[in-house]
Amino acid sequence: MKKEIKIAFKTPLNELDTVEQTYGCRANNPDICKNNSIPNVCAFEREDCICKQSSKAWKKQYLKLKEDV
Repeated sequence: MKKEIKIAFKTPLNELDTVEQTYGCRANNPDICKNNSIPNVCAFEREDCICKQSSKAWKKQYLKLKEDV
């Protein structure tokens, strides 16, 4: 697992973050994430380090972080 792409949930947005995806893993505990290690879904498994199935809480957090910019 590439720990350098573990990103804190409250970290300011990355230019690749969207409502539907995050750059890196923003799960509080990636080891218990239901999408952990799923090819083409999990940031740890993708070459571009994009998580394609962010948590249900991510949309709300994304909008909050977007306001803070």
